[in-house]
Amino acid sequence: MAGCVKMTPLGAAASRFGDNRRMRIGLLGGSFNPAHEGHLQVARKALMSLQLDQVWLLVSPGNPLKPPKGMAPFIQRVESAEQIADGRRIIVMDIEQKLGQRYTVKTVSLLKQRFPYCRFVWLMGADGLAQFARWKAWQRLATLVPIAVLPRPGSVVPALKGRAASVLRRYRHRGREAALLLKKNQTPCWTFLSASQNAISSTALRKNGQFSPIVDQE
Repeated sequence: MAGCVKMTPLGAAASRFGDNRRMRIGLLGGSFNPAHEGHLQVARKALMSLQLDQVWLLVSPGNPLKPPKGMAPFIQRVESAEQIADGRRIIVMDIEQKLGQRYTVKTVSLLKQRFPYCRFVWLMGADGLAQFARWKAWQRLATLVPIAVLPRPGSVVPALKGRAASVLRRYRHRGREAALLLKKNQTPCWTFLSASQNAISSTALRKNGQFSPIVDQE
């Protein structure tokens, strides 16, 4: 059913009220306009390198840093994300819409309250790190959860030379220590994972006509 998260053998999909599951979970947020192979590559790499139980694809109801023009309806973007999820270890979550949140710092804070026995790590591409300092309360977010960054073509150097990386430089861990991020349970801490760089992007897919927002659906 469109707009609903999938149920998994590892426990029911998260309700807005949370539960007492004990898991290591990567949070991969985004518009998913549309979801694509690059998102799947990030999720799989994080599962392996960070020794995660699951990766949650948090479909944003509306990214404050992106214009609404060209943005597909929420349900269409959820369905796109479901096409790359397996429903077991990579799971689509519409929890931000249920919580009525658009800002990551608020979403993460609520998730930690409602899933007190989970250990979360925020996943982002280098392009996200490059503009991380524009996010609402980004330094507060860095104290809430560990952060794992993966390379994106053309974004690695700008990201590592950007304000966020500079401010958080002393908290960076080497990539081979990535699995320790959740074990230490200390924040701020972040790492840059080595991975092959996938040039695919949601923007290119839309421009090539491989994904078209459905108008007047919402």
